[in-house]
Amino acid sequence: MSRAFYFIAGLIALAFGALGALLPLLPTTPFVLLAAFCFAKSSPRVHRWLLAHGYFGPLVRNWQASGAIARHHKIAAALTMALAFAISLMAGVGLFVLGIQAIVLLVAGTFVVTRPDPETISDPARLDWGRDL
Repeated sequence: MSRAFYFIAGLIALAFGALGALLPLLPTTPFVLLAAFCFAKSSPRVHRWLLAHGYFGPLVRNWQASGAIARHHKIAAALTMALAFAISLMAGVGLFVLGIQAIVLLVAGTFVVTRPDPETISDPARLDWGRDL
């Protein structure tokens, strides 16, 4: 795939991640991680900027270092998933759809909650996905 494709995909993913930071039902972390991957394949300069970003940088650095998710992000994710399921219940969604939603949310929630807590990483330059790809 071309660098332009990855760059555009990274911009779109980062836009969704930024929206997720503002909207409670849209996730932030998966989109920011996707953006980091795309920028590592397309633009080392933008990838370094993302790693050094004050809000998004720690998400990426923690994931790159140890697959970690910060405790407050785990709590936010679990609460958001529970809220989404509660909204579906109140909206009268059918039992089949509720069952599928419950299974998907349970699997996703288990994955998120079982990730390790992050170690502090002070040097974003030592983590460069672009080198390894």
